[in-house]
Amino acid sequence: MTQQQRQALDELLRHGSLDVGGEVAEQRAIFHEMISATPLPDDVSAKQGELGGVPVVTVETPGLDPSALVLYFHGGAYALGSAPDSVGLAADVARRVGARAISVDYRLAPEHPFPAAIDDAVAAYRALLGEGVPSERIAFVGESAGGGLVAATLVALKSTGLPQPCVAAVFSPWVDLTVSGASATGKAELDPALTPEALRTRAVDYLGDRDPASPLASPVFADLTGLPPLLIQVGSHEILLDDAVRLAARAADHDVAVELQVWPEVPHVFQGFAAVLDDADRALNSAAAFIQRAWAA
Repeated sequence: MTQQQRQALDELLRHGSLDVGGEVAEQRAIFHEMISATPLPDDVSAKQGELGGVPVVTVETPGLDPSALVLYFHGGAYALGSAPDSVGLAADVARRVGARAISVDYRLAPEHPFPAAIDDAVAAYRALLGEGVPSERIAFVGESAGGGLVAATLVALKSTGLPQPCVAAVFSPWVDLTVSGASATGKAELDPALTPEALRTRAVDYLGDRDPASPLASPVFADLTGLPPLLIQVGSHEILLDDAVRLAARAADHDVAVELQVWPEVPHVFQGFAAVLDDADRALNSAAAFIQRAWAA
């Protein structure tokens, strides 16, 4: 059944109307419509608020541990998506780890270019610590550009004097804005969702004339020493496969406890399709177990 599920998802994505590299306002609307087409479970609570001056959405599911928290960063190539749009996947993660999630509505490009997203992420985390939430009970989780933002924020935290969170998990992270990984071309025919041209367009929106190889823009080139335990999940049918593989190698080279999971024949951020894809269900359970082990330690 899994192979049929993979093929059905591939077809769905190939024939969808979303073009990540298309006109920003139009694609934001399409992205929102696509996400909101799936209703939230009745037992999910999503409340908009503010954290450190940054808009956030607090997501809760039954039976959560009030002492633990997931700080969540949505995807969308730094130009699309929002915290409200991310509630479905954030809630799924929160439910499985047994904690509340706070999704950060960081500012988007091109209106708010680099490093606005990182500044917002650091501000939200700083506010959490200021409210008395211990770093040992916080996990960072992000998908796509949100996964890249997780890595960039962890690197940025090293110069702030703030403690690192306990653990981080990233799904299909975009961590090389030079789009120079071998899979950017090698997996282009297999990837039903992303193209290297689309990523390069969004990278220019985000960075302007900044160097795309700078460490905070592309954490795959950063010094990752001192980062918390890191889980990286990626599909073998996506152009960001090499981003994930190189991030794992970089982390390992810098003595970070890192686990890389490559899930075969699945697309970008496949975890968002747990309702129709057994691989996604298993991947989310694996991510939750990784986070829970770190909290327990």
